Amino acid sequence: MAVYFDHHIEAPENGDLPSHLTWHSTLPILAVASSSPASGGSVDLYLQQGECLESCHVARAHQAAVLRWHPLKPVLAVGWENGEVVLLAHPSGDQTMLPSVHTACIAILEWSGSGSRLVTGDQNGALAVWKLDARGRLLGNHLVKHDYNKPLTCCIFKPASPGDDVAMLARASVSGDESALDMFSWKGAPLKMGPQEGLGFYVSTSDGKVHAVDEQCKTSALLSVEGSIRKLFYLEKRGVLAVITETLMLSQYTLGPEGGAHEFTKVKLSGKAGQNVDIIWTENSLLITATGEPNIRIWDLERDDNYLLSLDEALGFERREMINCVSYCAAKEILAAGTSHGHIAMWKMVMEPSSSSYRADSKALWKLQTPTEIDGNVTQLQWGSSQNLLAANNSRTVLILCEHVMSAHFGQQVAAVQLTPTQLSITHFATGVTLPLQCDMHIKGVCVSKDLVTVWNGKHVSVYELSGAGLHITGSFPCDSHVVAVHDENLYTVEPNRVQIRTPQGTVKQLLTFTKAEGNPVLLDVCQSYLVVGTDTAHIRVYDLSRRDAKAHCSTKNLADHISNVGALRSVRCNANGSQVSLLISQVNGRPDHKVYFYDIEMDTVTHFDFFTGRPSSGVPQQDESDKQKFQENEFSGRFPVSHYWDESEPRLFVCETVPVGSEKSANGYSDLEDVSVVTLFCTQEHGLLLQDCFSKPSGLQALLALDVPYYYFSCKPGEGPPGTTEASLPSAQSEPTRAAPASSPQMASRRPLRDFVGLEKCEKSTRDAMLNFSFYLTVGDMDEAFKSIKLIKSKAVWENMARMCVKTRRLDVARVCLGNMGNARAAKAVKEAEAEPEPEAQVAMLAIQLGMLEDAEKLYKSCHRYDLLNAFYQASSEWQRALETAETHDRIHLRTTYYNYAKYLESMGHRNLALVYYEKSDTHRVEVPRMLQEDTSSLEIYVNKAKDKNIYKWWAQYLESQSDMERALQFYERAQDYLSLVRVHCYMGNIQEASQIANNTGDRAASYHLARHYEGHDDIKQAVHFYTRAQAYNNAIRLCKENGLDDQLMNLALLSNPEDMMEAACHYEEKGKHMDRAVALYHKAGYVSKALELAFATEQFAALQLIAEDLNENSDPALLARCSDFFIQHSQYEKAVELLAAAKKYPQAVELCLTHNLTITEELAERMTVTDSKELSEEACKALLEKIADCCMSQGSYHLATKVYTQAGNKHRAMKALLKSGDTDKIAFFANVSRQKELFIMAANYFQSLDWRQNPKNLKRIIEFYTKGKAPDLLGGFYEACAQVEIDDYQNYEKALDALMEAFKCLSKAKDVSGGQQEVKLADLQQKISLIKKFVHIRRLYPEDPDEAVRLCEALLGEPELDPAVRIGDAFGFLIEHHCQQGHLQMAYQKLEELQKLLPSQSIRYYISQASLDVLQKEMGFPLESGDHKHVLREDDEVEEDLAV
Repeated sequence: MAVYFDHHIEAPENGDLPSHLTWHSTLPILAVASSSPASGGSVDLYLQQGECLESCHVARAHQAAVLRWHPLKPVLAVGWENGEVVLLAHPSGDQTMLPSVHTACIAILEWSGSGSRLVTGDQNGALAVWKLDARGRLLGNHLVKHDYNKPLTCCIFKPASPGDDVAMLARASVSGDESALDMFSWKGAPLKMGPQEGLGFYVSTSDGKVHAVDEQCKTSALLSVEGSIRKLFYLEKRGVLAVITETLMLSQYTLGPEGGAHEFTKVKLSGKAGQNVDIIWTENSLLITATGEPNIRIWDLERDDNYLLSLDEALGFERREMINCVSYCAAKEILAAGTSHGHIAMWKMVMEPSSSSYRADSKALWKLQTPTEIDGNVTQLQWGSSQNLLAANNSRTVLILCEHVMSAHFGQQVAAVQLTPTQLSITHFATGVTLPLQCDMHIKGVCVSKDLVTVWNGKHVSVYELSGAGLHITGSFPCDSHVVAVHDENLYTVEPNRVQIRTPQGTVKQLLTFTKAEGNPVLLDVCQSYLVVGTDTAHIRVYDLSRRDAKAHCSTKNLADHISNVGALRSVRCNANGSQVSLLISQVNGRPDHKVYFYDIEMDTVTHFDFFTGRPSSGVPQQDESDKQKFQENEFSGRFPVSHYWDESEPRLFVCETVPVGSEKSANGYSDLEDVSVVTLFCTQEHGLLLQDCFSKPSGLQALLALDVPYYYFSCKPGEGPPGTTEASLPSAQSEPTRAAPASSPQMASRRPLRDFVGLEKCEKSTRDAMLNFSFYLTVGDMDEAFKSIKLIKSKAVWENMARMCVKTRRLDVARVCLGNMGNARAAKAVKEAEAEPEPEAQVAMLAIQLGMLEDAEKLYKSCHRYDLLNAFYQASSEWQRALETAETHDRIHLRTTYYNYAKYLESMGHRNLALVYYEKSDTHRVEVPRMLQEDTSSLEIYVNKAKDKNIYKWWAQYLESQSDMERALQFYERAQDYLSLVRVHCYMGNIQEASQIANNTGDRAASYHLARHYEGHDDIKQAVHFYTRAQAYNNAIRLCKENGLDDQLMNLALLSNPEDMMEAACHYEEKGKHMDRAVALYHKAGYVSKALELAFATEQFAALQLIAEDLNENSDPALLARCSDFFIQHSQYEKAVELLAAAKKYPQAVELCLTHNLTITEELAERMTVTDSKELSEEACKALLEKIADCCMSQGSYHLATKVYTQAGNKHRAMKALLKSGDTDKIAFFANVSRQKELFIMAANYFQSLDWRQNPKNLKRIIEFYTKGKAPDLLGGFYEACAQVEIDDYQNYEKALDALMEAFKCLSKAKDVSGGQQEVKLADLQQKISLIKKFVHIRRLYPEDPDEAVRLCEALLGEPELDPAVRIGDAFGFLIEHHCQQGHLQMAYQKLEELQKLLPSQSIRYYISQASLDVLQKEMGFPLESGDHKHVLREDDEVEEDLAV
């Protein structure tokens, strides 16, 4: 908590009253303008504590009208009523008067962003622009002067244009961005470092006009509004200019790139218009106004929202107190308001730690603080300087308020908490006395011990002694120390490079010096008899104070050697035996570090606990990482420490206060945060840092003061006192105030027991030490030592506390021992039963419930996501709203049960209307609501009529029937559509016709059955049978038919009923010997086929037999099937007989019957008769049967089916034959490849060779493939020979023929000679053919190069014996004839032609000679062409043409 110290300015005693004030933006310098009717006006400068700077005094005969500080330099511009403008420099006091330009009162003074331009304007409308240098000194005359002829009201400069981000450009350059690199070099354009200064501005006049002045000082009209303009604001984020008039009309304009303005919104602001309106604008787009009312109004222009902030009388404000002025501090996020009764109200903007954005409810962002009181009527407020000082004008004087954190200290059972700048509340916990202490100085620090209270303000120290129920001063002396520590009768103060040890009267007893390198002492802390000193250079030193003189306990330690990025020490603390020092530091960038550091003096090592990660440093030995001992990081990770303390007597115990990361902005205000955690650790050399406890600070407490087992000590929030959850308030006693102090003081300190000491606050020291040891060893995990430390303790309260520890440490094994020593059998049983839960947290939660630790149980159930158990826990705790929320969001499987239990609870509490709602939600209202309201029949009837539920209607009808109100009961039975009850009541009332009509119309089975029973009782058999039938009670209907001889209806009813009833009816027909066809049909329908067949055969009912046979299958009796098949054979129904024989597994007879009568065997029938393994037939018989079936299929032309059956019989050879007959080439190829038998490959190849393989390359490929796979090279060679002959005969292609013969020779060479030498002869003949064809091919190839040689070789070839059929003679002669015709040797060609005709008289020469050569010979030599040849040629040509056409 913070308070504000007020300092009156040291104004000259001339009676002048302050009129204006303004702070410098960064320096703690306040300018105040004063005036009086007699002396005129003056301006003075003051420092932060109100000291007047006499050298900076300006006085004139006229009053000062406007004050404006230079934005960077300590130069103040002062505008006077006579038009004079003066620049006042600090600290020299030099005054520079601007050349006379204005003749009327100065209305505006405005500096540009960097102070290079100054705009001045007066009430006559004259405006001048001045230029200044970097030091704020005037450069020559004004740059320009404009005259607007109307009083000027406001002026604002345009925002600076954004410059280049140098850091971003540097990173881009390093990463290789050439364009960014060029911007740093001389090649590119000049680099604009940072934002440029905006020199253009807007100025407004009293007639509602706004003018824009650009950087060249040229003016132009921008916009116009109705009325005088009071304020101008620029919304930089949105590029919007806001204008507010004297009548509080707000207009917003968007500014175009070429200078135009467009109004997009206009709204009237609430409040009283007038001269006393104070309007401010914040950077986060908040417009705040104070109009002399008890509240202030805030408009959020970005979110288009507005709301009020009002004063609260509970905090000390008065009923009719008005707010005159407002001021906002962006750095502190505090809105200050001055009131008419001398109060300064402050609202703190409260943000969620995890979010930087506004909440939905904007009003909830502001929290009103306790007011600061000053005298008079506050007319002006202003925050200023980098120290965020607040200046207040109360019309008589000016006060400077600086924030100070409330001082508090605890030591030796005494706590001191600051209430006001000059008052303390002293609480002595040992005696229960609370005393006030009023000082005559502003208290900046306090330190207490059991006998002394020491206060100081940085310039003076006062020491008070506690004696009995009062305080009296024992010493007071001047001292400039900002920190003081106390031990026994000694005071420790700091000076540059040394610590002074003084008496309470201020006498220096001893000096503790530090070198220049070690720095100046700035931090002190005393624990037991040890003093730790921290310096401004991050050095620490520990002193032993147990003797007369302080002795160094260790050498000075430079923390920078162990801690990287250390900037400065924030706080140092020493433990009770001087072995450990804890430290909080600030980093080099000024931000607080997330870690608490621990310096071990004996080991000379530094370790830490990081609250950002929730874990200690890696160098600290870790405890067992089991579920029971693991650090609970998620409970306090993402935080940083703000205060820390060691226990005053236990050196191992350490406590720390932490807040979420992101709260750094709330410096000196951590106590106002809600999310503050208190973390307790054990710190030892052997085991490092061990978590002992972690809990959230209770809401009524302000801040942690100390740890002194068995208590934590806290300061309380003002006005709240000690919270009820902690120890009860101590009785206050009358004090003896020192300086007119009040007789009593509120208790501002409270204590809360440690988790392990709840209920043991007053235990003796031995028990306390035992509990601490138990807690320590339990945290370590050393159970032997833990039990050893408590084995002599007999107190049940102690064992209960130890059981509570087990909840935090999750040690159920230890908890069982504790429960046993407590004698709590019920809790032990509950914990034992909870062990059935799979989650350890759920088991520990049950222990927490038995010990009354309900909050811990709730957290444990949530952590293990056992929302079902959490729901049951809330119900048992009567926290029904939380139970309902849990069921609706996480435990929906038990949602209806939760609604039901809540309804039962509400009913027990008498809240019937609300219980009714939840009974309906649980879907149990049909039973529970009538039960609940049965004593209140009127309410029940109203509910029944409103519910419109059939079940409720039925219940109400039953109730009315029980009350003999039959007519109304019938009405509600009808609404409920309960036809059984309707029929029942009508029968009871004798309305049989009405009952019959209802049963017939609705078809309700229950109603029909009841009515049938009624008719049967009254011997109306026909109606009884009818309604039994409608009720589907066929058994009863059949019974009545048999008893009364209704045989005609019996058959239909039996067919509708079950097989038993059918059997019974069939027996009835059979016994009577009539309607035997009905008996057979019923036996068949009931499933008694054999009985039906026997009866059908016996009575020769062939039609019925036919129907029965259709339902026979392989599951029927074989004898029955055989008998039926004989019957069908006798009646020439062979297909049905075959099916029955197959079903009877008499496959040979079935096949024989198919062969005899030429019946087609379908694939289904063949599948049924296919037997691969049979116990009745041998394997050979099975194969014979299959082959017989296949033969039958072959005879029928079912080749594919035959192939399948042959394959099943294992006869693949015959299967292939059947497939070859089918002509399915793809299946033939597939079957051959699957079978992989030589004979089948050869058969397939032979088949494909019989096809037109010349036109189908696929078949040609298959022939070669299958001959190869069938290992028949001789057959393949023969095929190649056939191929060669085809090439010669059909195409005269001797080249391809030669290739084919070569392949044939290769194949025959591989074949085995099984013909007794015939193969060699065949190879010799083949070789001869190859030789002759090679010669002829060579002749053809040689001809283009050497025709004569080719002709000579061809003549020689004709002389070869056995030339034909290797080379056809006609082809050789044709070659020669063509040659001679081409050469023109027609006579020679003619001779060769005649020789050819003699050699081949029976063949046509046109096969060998081209038509062109024949035409030449006919024309020149008169060679006659035979008509047959000509026709043949023409026919062949036609065929060729046809082939080509095709």
